[in-house]
Amino acid sequence: MGAYLLRRLVIGFFLIVGATFITFLLTRIIPSNPETLYVGRFATPEQIARARIELGLDKPWYIQYWRYLSGLFEGNWGISLRTHRPVTKELLERLPASLELIVVGMTLGFASGVLIGLICAARPNSFLDNIARVVAVSGVALPQFWFAMILQLVFGKVLGLLPLVGRIDLRIAMLNPVPQVTGFLMIDSILAKDFSALKSALTHLVLPALSVAMYPMAMSTRLIRAKVLEILGEDFIRTARAFGIPEHRVFARHALRNALGPIVTMGALSFVFTLIGTFLVESIFGWPGIGSYTAESILSNDYPVVMSIVTVVSLATIVLNLLADLILAWLDPRIRLG
Repeated sequence: MGAYLLRRLVIGFFLIVGATFITFLLTRIIPSNPETLYVGRFATPEQIARARIELGLDKPWYIQYWRYLSGLFEGNWGISLRTHRPVTKELLERLPASLELIVVGMTLGFASGVLIGLICAARPNSFLDNIARVVAVSGVALPQFWFAMILQLVFGKVLGLLPLVGRIDLRIAMLNPVPQVTGFLMIDSILAKDFSALKSALTHLVLPALSVAMYPMAMSTRLIRAKVLEILGEDFIRTARAFGIPEHRVFARHALRNALGPIVTMGALSFVFTLIGTFLVESIFGWPGIGSYTAESILSNDYPVVMSIVTVVSLATIVLNLLADLILAWLDPRIRLG
């Protein structure tokens, strides 16, 4: 186990270095003037020259990359060219909003997907199974941002049932803001006993969370259905039924437990796709998280922010895949890590 963890950590280190290096080269190849973005369009040539020196753009590219990489492991992720603030502070301020959306969306997606997959496996080729399969295929094939725009159009614009953009009503945010304790708006509203703010936060969260939940729900539905149907045809399942074990126990203790392994692996692998989709969902709903901040930074060529986002996504992917391997080994004792 120790050797396995060490090997995965070493591989993860080189993956992060590789991802940041490729992103670094792309930000230098794309035509842009970061020094002009830093000082403004109306800066004098002297101010632009000083900005190049301050940003280290007067150095060779390999020295620039080495400085960035060394600063990365020291916690210095650079300065945003747009806001002139440390990138780490910018990301930490927006992280709770993104985490709140991702956690709620992915939890809703996986929980509903597992439940629907089990129901479909219990009644294969039924009307409900056929409908669920169509929805699951659509959820995998259609991009999340398209689904987000459809939800926004139907429930926000046409029916007027839910808010279109934002994280909370502007009136509450301006006149009676919720004190920030954790940064998670729903938790802070409960701690402050401000239930009007909690209601507003929940209604604003519904459409973005459903948009995020669509892909993991579709993937887990298809995977659970296929895996459970495969397991139900195994000899040990027939033996359990022959011994008179109730059908619900056969499902819960035998079929479901053996089907959870692929779900854990799929959850880690689909995280990246869901995260990228979340970035676009945040932009569509005006959600003040890392995703909308990343979109603004890409459009303005704010490369320190873009490189930091690539690092965060790479690190999260590596950690989640490692956790998935460990959880899979715990669920199935036959698996040995080495």
